[in-house]
Amino acid sequence: MIKPLIEKLEKSEGKKLYDYQVDAIDSIFERIRKFPTSYNLLFQLPTGGGKTVIFSEIAKRYILETRKKVLILTHRVELLGQTSRMLDDIGVSNKIINSKVKDLPDEKEHLCFVAMVETLNNRLNDERIDFKDLGLIVIDEAHYNSFRKLFKFFEEQIILGVTATPLSSNIKLPLKDNYRELIVGESIKSLVSRGFLAKANSYSYDVSLRSLKVGINGDYTVSSSERLYGNYFMQEKLLYAYEEKAKGTKTLIFNNGINTSLQVFHLFKDAGYEIRHLDNTHSEKEREDILTWFHEKSDAILTSVSILTTGFDEPDVRTIILNRATKSLTLYHQMIGRGSRVLPSKKNFNVIDLGNNARRFGLWDSHVDWQEIFKAPNAYIDGLYSDEEIEKEFVYEMPDDVKQLFPNTNLGEFNVKETYVRLTREGERPRAVIDACIDDHVKMITDNSEELWDGLELISILEKDIEYRVKHYSYCISKTTESYLTWLQQEYRRKLETKVRRHFGY
Repeated sequence: MIKPLIEKLEKSEGKKLYDYQVDAIDSIFERIRKFPTSYNLLFQLPTGGGKTVIFSEIAKRYILETRKKVLILTHRVELLGQTSRMLDDIGVSNKIINSKVKDLPDEKEHLCFVAMVETLNNRLNDERIDFKDLGLIVIDEAHYNSFRKLFKFFEEQIILGVTATPLSSNIKLPLKDNYRELIVGESIKSLVSRGFLAKANSYSYDVSLRSLKVGINGDYTVSSSERLYGNYFMQEKLLYAYEEKAKGTKTLIFNNGINTSLQVFHLFKDAGYEIRHLDNTHSEKEREDILTWFHEKSDAILTSVSILTTGFDEPDVRTIILNRATKSLTLYHQMIGRGSRVLPSKKNFNVIDLGNNARRFGLWDSHVDWQEIFKAPNAYIDGLYSDEEIEKEFVYEMPDDVKQLFPNTNLGEFNVKETYVRLTREGERPRAVIDACIDDHVKMITDNSEELWDGLELISILEKDIEYRVKHYSYCISKTTESYLTWLQQEYRRKLETKVRRHFGY
């Protein structure tokens, strides 16, 4: 049965490949030919670089070269159909193994199989499926640990894992334990410069993440994220960021909780924008309707909960908003990658970061040494900036509308750290820095106020600047507990108001 299938495959045309895709395939086949059995190989290529095209072409060439069959594994049902259609396009006879498939009576009628990891695991454990002449296993999104349970069934085959980020979803189970080596494909920066991916215009808005908790999976918990991103100030910051940088563009918002996403939905809807919310509780029909609406409307806004990080392709997305923080490099790349598809009318896209993610991982197109991450993932994780270190680098930039309220002041001259160093060297006690900060604010306010009530209003307008100065003072004295900061900010405002009142004779 396999002979006519092979003959048909030999006559079929493949996809037109880019040079970097051809190079990747040649590099992978060099290893396959050198280690034709019992060898596990990992391949990295950025989201949008055409991983599905590459491993589909590898499957075709492998079948033609060895006369053996190929199995492709995915972890999302959406990826089953995408992969199967790609194989059909290049003439590879394939069968999807989903929950409806209990056994394979027609196993000889196909050259390739596409399966969900959990479904296949159940069938193999029940001994309902037994593949004949199987030589190559391809694992899509190989950084997920759910695939590990299948490795014991394929110890004699070649296993090719494919991922955009060769960093395990569980730091305790590094990929180097299951793969012998890593082949690194074209970088994001190179794909952008050559016009294969859109260029990301990144905008970061400083967010204090001190209230976030880290769960057993190593990432921030949903409950603590909901509390932070559900508060009024964060919602206000989100809407402001959208209106400042992305208004009118097709926008995808990623959140870390359903409640937050629903709040975002109501926030934008109340502001007069057309928006939809999508999470994993929606039915297949509801999901289809929402995504169709998103596809057809040029300025659509879709708020979701990470379910669109894989298996979703909407090339016309112009803005990605990270309305969450994550400690996962993989998730960071997946979320931004949803906007990186290039079109004739789209060479750039926006990334709005509301989780200090760019400070933690670097910009999306920054150089990443994937070989080092593959070899020593723990060293990479340990080397990332902590939230406290990131926060110390925050620089408060007074908004233009606030600056206009202080026309008689030369803004931006006061530096807390420099003042701390100077005063302590002069023998002053550390609290003298706070007094100096307050005196500077008093001068700003009184130079730009005609009477007390104007001055009191300016105190409230300077709230963010006050918080920034107090925090940086606390960094200088290495005392940054929440309770201390709250007390110090209250004391600062009390003393500031008292001095302003005295100036105006009250």
